[in-house]
Amino acid sequence: MYTPRAFAETDLAHLDALVAADPFVTLVTTGADGAPFASHLPVLYRRDGGHVLVEGHWAKPNPQAQHSGPALMIVHGPHAYVSPSWYPDKEAAARVPTWNYAVAHLSGTLHPFADEDALADLVSRLSDRFEASVGQAWRFEPGRDDHRRQLRGIVGFRFEPAHVELKFKLNQNHPVANRVAVAQALSGSDAADARAVAALMRERLD
Repeated sequence: MYTPRAFAETDLAHLDALVAADPFVTLVTTGADGAPFASHLPVLYRRDGGHVLVEGHWAKPNPQAQHSGPALMIVHGPHAYVSPSWYPDKEAAARVPTWNYAVAHLSGTLHPFADEDALADLVSRLSDRFEASVGQAWRFEPGRDDHRRQLRGIVGFRFEPAHVELKFKLNQNHPVANRVAVAQALSGSDAADARAVAALMRERLD
């Protein structure tokens, strides 16, 4: 993606935070006909130093479940519209509207799998992770035949990115006074994304 130097991040802790906040990703592959294909999926993520592993699954009828090889995974962060009226120098610098956001692009190799025991382990960990996020306790029970039969309808994947690109576009190319003013305006918004963008901006001002 287009990433001016002012907006580039290299610390993978920022990727950790993005996935923790929103583990619902966009996975893009290219089909045999050369056309791009995208799926939107919840994932499990872990990192050990510079090594990242992302796991998830498709419904078996999803054409992407047949794909093994290069892929692009997009991790979506918060985003918000920025009005030029918030800039102290709006008239002198003839400021225009923009959009502030954080996003990560992970490029790497997809490894699909259909082993039943591996799928049971994956689904168990997914359900534990996301049930806890809503304060519930439903669990996948691999010992139950009716639960285990559901595994026939999915294909799992492991994704190990070889390249991670982080873009945090947060007015870093503006004077500090503009950045402070925008963060203040966004922090007063009713939209959670806008407040999250304001928090990211303030982190970079501290």
